[in-house]
Amino acid sequence: MSTYRVSVMTEPGRFEIRELEKKAPEGRQVLVKVDSCAICTMEQRVYRGIMKYYPFAGGHEVSGVVEAVGSEQKHIAVGDKVAIRLLTSCGECFWCRSGHENQCEINFIAKTHEGLNGPGGLSEYMLVDGEKVYKLAPEANLEYASLTEPLACVVHSIGNGKIELADNVVVIGCGIMGMLHIQLAKLRGARVIATEIDDERLALAKEIGADITINSAKEDAVAKVKELTEGRGADVVFVTVPVSAIAEQSVLMAGKLARVVFYTSFHPDDPISISPSKLHSGEQILTGTVNPNRKDFLTAARLLSSGIIDVSKLISDRVPLDEIDRAFAEAVDPHTYRILVKP
Repeated sequence: MSTYRVSVMTEPGRFEIRELEKKAPEGRQVLVKVDSCAICTMEQRVYRGIMKYYPFAGGHEVSGVVEAVGSEQKHIAVGDKVAIRLLTSCGECFWCRSGHENQCEINFIAKTHEGLNGPGGLSEYMLVDGEKVYKLAPEANLEYASLTEPLACVVHSIGNGKIELADNVVVIGCGIMGMLHIQLAKLRGARVIATEIDDERLALAKEIGADITINSAKEDAVAKVKELTEGRGADVVFVTVPVSAIAEQSVLMAGKLARVVFYTSFHPDDPISISPSKLHSGEQILTGTVNPNRKDFLTAARLLSSGIIDVSKLISDRVPLDEIDRAFAEAVDPHTYRILVKP
């Protein structure tokens, strides 16, 4: 019997490597040999005990190479480079059937390995349905392609922001999601203003495309944005920092007809003060964004396949599966971007 290894979190901060039977794909199934799996915030929350899904096989930002396909699979072939969409939706609720599967009533369906909770990308192999597999270009860098899922989330966010040519766009926070917002906003033809409290991150934001950077620990970001826009305020603001007080500031720095997008979830979820008259008279749009849909994932896969988006500077380390403890210790360090696990 052929086997493969998968990393399992048994309780907060504790891992074990389990061996499972490697089964042949049937029907439209696809067997993928994992190349890279990035550690996301969700896995970090399980690691810290904030979310409790034990025993948990984490990892939903995955790329790899197809090793085998079922007899009914017509679109994916052995040897194809692929990214896998693992946090999927039910397909049956009102939101799925109305074209908004990212709003699925029971979203985050993810159970890949038999007997284990979780998407399961921190493993040597994955046996998944063909609909979850997105083909990449032959020349695609598989390490970069593991970031297809987070990029897809940002593609959805950028769509909600409705950026127009020459818009003044503010991205609050220069973590990995902020950096991806900066790159996509530049592709839309915007002037991008990045705000952050860390000078090193601001320097990298400038390097990857931000036109102007503001250290909000050293100067009033709202006043500076107003100054840079002749008093009008920003056309679009993306909030990627999970702090309610910053969400409130984002509304203050937005101008008339602006779109303000709350990208992140907020912890704690404290209420904020907003002037209803400001929204009324300025015709501002205050919205959120959560999860990518299928089209967003396809777009992200194409952006990374073609090298239109460069994520090379957003990978902080590459760690073998046997050193999964070290990988998570690095991932929860606020100074890192993405940590890749290499099975």
